[in-house]
Amino acid sequence: MNEARAGALELVLKLRDAGFEAYWVGGCVRDMLLQREPKDYDIATNALPDQVLALFPGGHAVGRAFGVILVPDSGKRFVEIATFREDHGTVDGRHPQRVSFSDARADAMRRDFTVNAMLMDPVTETILDYVGGRDDIARHLIRTVGDPQKRFEEDYLRLLRAIRFAATLQFAIEPATADAIKQYAPCITSVSADRIRIELTRLLLEAPRAGDGVDLLDQSGLLDAILPEVSAMKGVEQPPQFHPEGDVWTHTRIMLNTMQSDDLRLAWAVWLHDIGKPPTAAQIEGRIRFDRHAGVGADMADAILRRLRFANRDREIIVSCIRGHMRFADVPQMRPARLRRWMAQPEFPIELELHRLDCLASHKKDDIQKIIETIQHELANQVSLPERWIRGTDILELGLPPGPEIGYWLQEAYDAQLNGIADSRDNLLQWLRQQIAGRHPDLP
Repeated sequence: MNEARAGALELVLKLRDAGFEAYWVGGCVRDMLLQREPKDYDIATNALPDQVLALFPGGHAVGRAFGVILVPDSGKRFVEIATFREDHGTVDGRHPQRVSFSDARADAMRRDFTVNAMLMDPVTETILDYVGGRDDIARHLIRTVGDPQKRFEEDYLRLLRAIRFAATLQFAIEPATADAIKQYAPCITSVSADRIRIELTRLLLEAPRAGDGVDLLDQSGLLDAILPEVSAMKGVEQPPQFHPEGDVWTHTRIMLNTMQSDDLRLAWAVWLHDIGKPPTAAQIEGRIRFDRHAGVGADMADAILRRLRFANRDREIIVSCIRGHMRFADVPQMRPARLRRWMAQPEFPIELELHRLDCLASHKKDDIQKIIETIQHELANQVSLPERWIRGTDILELGLPPGPEIGYWLQEAYDAQLNGIADSRDNLLQWLRQQIAGRHPDLP
């Protein structure tokens, strides 16, 4: 028994020793029935919030009104302990107007999907299934508990959660549930951007075939409501000599299905890397062209990521990868110093994997990849790029006034150093003096 499971069992036993009912509930039960290791364990009990806090003084009331207490187990991992409850009404398509504390059956009936609404006695491993969850797991089916319209009206985030569960578990969505998702899809915009971002990111990172999950988003109508810029990729044809796989949508789906990563920056860069193609698509002399689509797409991605309230650094890296994803075509002609500087950037591994997936999902050529791998092998024993021989003060002493041109000559000097134009600092200074004099013959 792993530590998380042992800790959650201890909490259940302590509740029971105090005279309360207590069960594991929700996703951990589903995962165990699927023979998967649960990521965490939730507990449901008839103990009231104040009784839970009295029994576990280290607990934190994160939702006392809803009966939710976070309690540390013996390994200092926090476990959610929630009082059995019923929800009544909704105020904003997300939260109930009020709750009343109840019993295990009522608690199961207020949950979202049948596969998430079962309880387990962790001692006997008996399953309490009031909603047909075991049958739906056997049928690989996502179905709401009770009336799907009512379930979605209670919480519009469930629309996205249904897609995410179907994609990550590789289950189908029950027809009545699927119809209700389409009906209520426009309501997803009332959910906070943070919640939407989290669900979309989990789909991209947890689904074995994220491209199929994006297809589900599209079929449900949710993609049009959340990311119309992505939906616009459908039907945008590409040059068959470079993209025999089909249109931009198909290309992106293949990339997502091929991707295996837990890095949200790569996942979103893959998903959005070609959103600049629909607005730049043109027929020029009989050829399909997408001039400047990387830059246009980067600007569009920046707007999307701001809309979804991404952390600034994640957004900057994703946008940078999209803006530069066509640079790999220049690698064979790229000056060694420029290539080495690029490869030294912390986000370069993300850019390189984006390029690899881009090639695999289209022409399947790997010549650029091989060039990069050869250089990486040559640099494998180098911890970092060498220290600069030339500083800004050196350039000022050569007679240039302070200003933006100092940065230009600093980069020129460093490129010359990396390219082996000079073999010492003194020789590099002499070379630099000659270069500056050629541009500024009036300097002393």
